[in-house]
Amino acid sequence: MLQPTVIHFVRHGEVFNPGQIYYGRSPRFGLSPTGLLQAERTAQALTALNISLVVSSPLLRARQTAQVINARIGLKTVKISRLLNEVYTPFDGQPQADLQARKWDIYTGNQSPYEQPADVLNRVKIFIQRMVSSYQGRQIVAVTHGDIIMFMALWANGHALTLENKKKLQVFGPPDHYPGHASMTKLTMQGNLIQVSVQPGQDH
Repeated sequence: MLQPTVIHFVRHGEVFNPGQIYYGRSPRFGLSPTGLLQAERTAQALTALNISLVVSSPLLRARQTAQVINARIGLKTVKISRLLNEVYTPFDGQPQADLQARKWDIYTGNQSPYEQPADVLNRVKIFIQRMVSSYQGRQIVAVTHGDIIMFMALWANGHALTLENKKKLQVFGPPDHYPGHASMTKLTMQGNLIQVSVQPGQDH
């Protein structure tokens, strides 16, 4: 029987964002001092596991989180994957207050080339397939972004990719409504069996 492949999806730590904007894919948004501490705490938790690879979104906040984890685990390099990138939307650089007024709906009304939830899930599934193919039976850390983790968890648990269902993270684990900073969401793949479990972020 094949050994399970485990991917620990980690959301990046808190971002330094004094202007309170929606940064999305904007460059040069790195971790705050708190975010670095959050990444370190998550890295410490991961040292107890036999991690074979750390993969990161190309964005600075994710790369910094991954580098902290990688240094603690003791691997040589962090692999970068665009499949783990933040959602592509037209809202980058807009005030967070504008997004709050939209109830953080960054999808309704968007046209190509901007992404819809199904587009996000499709690239996450490609990432998972590649990891299972190349690292079967091993454990991997994937540092990414909130919606990427959320849609992966909804898919794995058989829920539709709706804005309402984005509030159902508590169904999979702790009573969070969204992946916290530096939280870990564990995806276990063994043949056709898929399991997801969520640990609280370092915001708690």
